[in-house]
This record gives sequence, C-alpha cells and structure tokens, in this order.
Amino acid sequence: MLEDAANLPRPWAAMARWLRLIPAPVLVLTTVTRPGPQLLGGGKPVLVALVALAVLGNLSQLPQLRLPRRLVRTGLLIFVVTSCLLTVAAPGSSAFINPLLGVHWAVRRSTNTLATITVVVACAGQITGVLLRHDSAVAAFALVLGTVAVALSGLVWRSREARTEQTQLALAREQQAREEHARAAALAERARIARELHDVLAHSLAGLSLNLQTARLLLAREGASAEVMARIEQAQRLAADGIAEARQAVAALRDDPVPPHRRIADLVAAVRLEGAAAADVVVDGTPRELPAEIAQALHRVAQEALTNARKHAPDGTIRVVLEYRPEHVVLTVSNTDGRPAPTVVAGGYGLVGMRERAEQVGGELEAGPVADGWRVRLVVPA
Repeated sequence: MLEDAANLPRPWAAMARWLRLIPAPVLVLTTVTRPGPQLLGGGKPVLVALVALAVLGNLSQLPQLRLPRRLVRTGLLIFVVTSCLLTVAAPGSSAFINPLLGVHWAVRRSTNTLATITVVVACAGQITGVLLRHDSAVAAFALVLGTVAVALSGLVWRSREARTEQTQLALAREQQAREEHARAAALAERARIARELHDVLAHSLAGLSLNLQTARLLLAREGASAEVMARIEQAQRLAADGIAEARQAVAALRDDPVPPHRRIADLVAAVRLEGAAAADVVVDGTPRELPAEIAQALHRVAQEALTNARKHAPDGTIRVVLEYRPEHVVLTVSNTDGRPAPTVVAGGYGLVGMRERAEQVGGELEAGPVADGWRVRLVVPA
C-alpha cells in the first residue's frame, strides 16, 4: 500500500506518508458538490458536517502530526463511521472507499481490539447503507466481502512488516555480536602482546640494570677511570628509563594507564637504582584520576627535574613531593647538599621545555635556587 513507507527510498517514503491525505479532498469534491442528502434529513449542513468530521478523522492518521495514540485511534473510528454515513447521504460518491481504507489502516497499525471494532463498524455501516438505499443483497455481500478482503490484506502487510522488523533486528544483533567478537579478539591480542612485552622486554631490562649496577660497583672498587664509570652510569640510566617506558607501554596495551604518582615513583626508583644519589618520593592527599595531558605534564616535568638534579648535583639528596589538592595538583622536586658536577653542559633547554609544558595545561612552573639547593615546583589545575 502507498502508506507503507518503511522500506521505500527516502523521497518515495515522504510521498507515501502524504498520500494519506487523498481521501480528504476526494470526499469534499464528490459529496459537497452533490445536490444534497437523499436519505438523511437536514440538507446541506448535515452533509458538510459529515464531510468535516471525515476530513478531521483522515487528518488524524497523518504520522507527520505526531498526535497522541488515543487521539489517532478515535480519529480512525470517526473516519470510518462518518464515511459509512456518507455512503448513505451521498450515494454514488467515493465515500464507500473510505471505510475500506480505515479498515486497512486499523488492521495494519492498531491493536487487535481496535481492528476488530473497525471491521465490525465498517461492515455494519456498509450493510446499513445498502438497506437504506434499497440496493440488492449482492451489493451488500460485495461490500462486506470487500471489507473482509481489505482486512485480510492488512493482516498480510502487518505480518510482512513484523517479519521485516524481526529480520532487521536479527541482522543488527548479528552485527553487534560480530563487532563485540572483533573487539574481544583485539583486546585478547593486545593482552598477549602486553604479556610478551612484559615477560621479555621488561624482565630483560631489569636484569640488564642489575648487572650494570653490579658492574659499576666492581669497577669502582677496582679504580676504573672516570670515563668508564660515566659510560656505565649512562647505560644504567638508559636501562632504568627503558623499564619505566616498557611498563607504560604494557599499561597502555591493557587499557590500564599508570597513574602519575606511580610513574613518578618509578622515576625516583630508577634514580635510587643508579646509586648516584639518595632519593625519595612523598604522596600527599588521595590520588585520583587525572586527564591524560595533566598526567603527561607531571611525568615529563618530574623526569626533566630529576635528570637536572643528577646532572648538576650528583651527590645531592633528591626529594619529590606530589600533593593532591581539591582543585590543583602540586609537584615539587628539590635537591640539596650536593656538590656541583665537575663538568656542566651549558645551553640546555630543560627549563624552557618544562615551562612550555606547564603553560600548555594551564599550570605554573617555578624553578630556581633555594636556601639549601635547587627546587622545581609545578602547579596544575586538576
């Protein structure tokens, strides 16, 4: 039927929804212009009132109006009843088609109870109209048979639409299951890669770092040259940084990001592992989840500050404090009691880079000498 717009292309679907208006102008043209009611008293006003009610009932069936369901059902019954009365008031007009349309709409779109009532009302109205017009019994039988046939066609369309809806729902569920299966397979693969990375790379780097520390102690005991010791310390530092990066990569693969306080604790542990300086970390407040850019800024500033402390005061004591405040997170890295390094590389961009990171996240960075050493302090909103 024309009103079935579910499976039509978009332009045709819009046209099909508006084609429900066809009975209204046809009613007006074929009834109001007639001489007048033949079997109902009252003349033209009665006919105009019936047509007006039928047109209103027709308009209530338009899905574009988005009327309440109860009003739509009431309008459908009004459309069928007034159309049956119009078959009596204006014999020979197109009004006899409208009860058939109402039956079809009711069977397809309404509840079983309303559909049954509509079929009974339409059949009774058609038979009454035949009797009042003194038509033959064949005409009455033909109208009733036509009404039943239209109701059956509505049932067929309703069943077809239900099957189509079930098919679409099954396809949607199958697609969802396929996507979930693919997602589960991807997560399983990422977990496997994370395990391999942890078992091979992280363990290897940890063993390498311990061996380098042992080698550094042995070389120091045997009086190795400063150049050799510097190379060993640099290799040990690279191994410690590799362990931290590997742990972050494993956490990223498992969708379990490492919180900032643990990442900073890993950096401090790497400093202690080198054995070049005493270092500790203090977490003040309750750790909470932070935005990725904030966590990255805290990690990089702490990393750069620790690198500067090891470079410029190798024998100093390093203290890292991470404070979780209600509206801010404060990172303080201070080093004290350290002797200056024998050689200091000038022209670095560490402080500039830290300030740029702080500005990108709306934070403030303070870096400079204090009474007993050097301090870097980062305040970020979080």
